[in-house]
Amino acid sequence: MAGNSQRRGAIRKDTTKKGQVKGSGGNRRRGLEGRGATPKADERTWHPAGKRKEAHDRLEAARARRATRARTNRAGSRAHEIVAGRNAVLEALRTNMPAERLYIANRIDHDDRTREIMEIAAERGIPLVEATRPELDTLTDGSVHQGVAMGVPAYEYREVDDLLDEAAAKDQAPLLIALDSVTDPRNLGAILRAGGAFGAHGVIVPERRAAGVTASAWKVSAGAAARVPVAKVTNLVRALESLKKSGCFVVGLDGDAEASVRDLPFGADPLVIVVGSEGKGLSRLVRDTCDAIVSIPITAAVESLNASVAAGISLYEIAGIRADAAAEAAASATD
Repeated sequence: MAGNSQRRGAIRKDTTKKGQVKGSGGNRRRGLEGRGATPKADERTWHPAGKRKEAHDRLEAARARRATRARTNRAGSRAHEIVAGRNAVLEALRTNMPAERLYIANRIDHDDRTREIMEIAAERGIPLVEATRPELDTLTDGSVHQGVAMGVPAYEYREVDDLLDEAAAKDQAPLLIALDSVTDPRNLGAILRAGGAFGAHGVIVPERRAAGVTASAWKVSAGAAARVPVAKVTNLVRALESLKKSGCFVVGLDGDAEASVRDLPFGADPLVIVVGSEGKGLSRLVRDTCDAIVSIPITAAVESLNASVAAGISLYEIAGIRADAAAEAAASATD
């Protein structure tokens, strides 16, 4: 019955009353308020420019990830150095350079060099890896490899105390060579070869602005890198000061010095020969650390000797001084 208040749903609620609602609760007022500066098109994700920027950012992030992975892979794979070329690999193997693996191009045209390379590798048990030409190009950074490359492990540097222990084990006065700003690895290799020939117990090189024991240095050393240990130090001056406290005399080589290396009064004592670069010579701090500065007499004043030649001559002179001292000691012992 119409107007029956007992019927469910017959009562009209105020919230459902038809007509305009009084007051807006501030909605219209907030709608009229300013919303700030209009964002740039590329900052609006729904705008075509914003979508292009988002796609570009994703692309750049992907490139950065690939570059990071590539650097990581190179760091892992280049923990060893690559020797490329038939002659270079053959010479390295002949001098007993350590090798991790030998890379040979598939369908390579063999000659006497490649046959000898494979024979030496088989004798030494070096793993053989067959690779394509593009793979070898990538591995050697585009160097001329002639279808042959070899992975050489990273050199294991020693501590300075290890070099002193080498001398103590032989019951000899230490004879060390320290290099100041010698950046050519071939000079380092030649110095290692001279050190091996004249009884040096080790070579010291700084970490920065100096040559390290690379494949090039190893080849020039003609195998001496396996016999003469090399220590790498953070600061050469501090290392020399520490050696002085251990009882070593530190002698620097300089072409302008008045004293001669062959007149060293303590050549038979524990000794460190410091060799500078051919162009700049010894640095100021290293020179100030030396106990003495000596030169190698040469006939032409306008000529100069490179680091490896100067080191070889100095080691020869010191070897003679030590031989004379040993002979005098033996003679006095028999008297």
